[in-house]
Amino acid sequence: MAIASPSETGRPPQPVQDNLWVFAPSRDSQGGTAWWQALPGGGGGVLIDCPGYTEANLTFLRERQSGRILLTSREGHGRCRRFQEALGWPVLVQEQEAYLLPGVARLETFAEEAEPQPGVRLLWTPGPTPGACVVLALEAGGLFCGRLLVPTGVNQLAPLRTARTFHWPRQRRSLERLRRWLPPGAPDWIASGAGLGALRGEKLISGGRRLLEDLLEDLAAQAAREGE
Repeated sequence: MAIASPSETGRPPQPVQDNLWVFAPSRDSQGGTAWWQALPGGGGGVLIDCPGYTEANLTFLRERQSGRILLTSREGHGRCRRFQEALGWPVLVQEQEAYLLPGVARLETFAEEAEPQPGVRLLWTPGPTPGACVVLALEAGGLFCGRLLVPTGVNQLAPLRTARTFHWPRQRRSLERLRRWLPPGAPDWIASGAGLGALRGEKLISGGRRLLEDLLEDLAAQAAREGE
């Protein structure tokens, strides 16, 4: 089978910290952000959502030892099939959004939770889309929140209700479930799969656990005012 060549050169991902890279925004995912998290011990890594299908991105990923594609929502699928064909890596997606990837080889699904590799855990967090999920990288201390939380300012995140939001009350409940699921004190930082422009040049949100706790307190107060 012939592999489709990228039509753009593009620019390679930028290193953010040890073993973590961020890709340029992709118009294939409404300006969203994809990440590469290398795993300890030379165990390859995980591509979290799909970046733009460019020569620079494909070259970078081909240089990794091995990998797996993790999709946090339908908004991050991009040109998943082309990446899978070019790299041969397995793709993991929450079962409710697998139908959006016809023809993708080595497609794996999960329901509530998954641990595809040691120290990499996924949790189903519906709301932004039916099959939205988050990815916890235990060794790195980080949480990849997909579109569950969107940057709203420097070191600020919030759940945003838009015309594309699947189910707003479930999105708020998913945040509470996320807090119960996370290990004590985790995460140290949060990476969003949305556009990062509001962060004014920063890429990660530090103090992830405290931010999440404060956010849930604010949402609870808002729900009380609204009589929910």
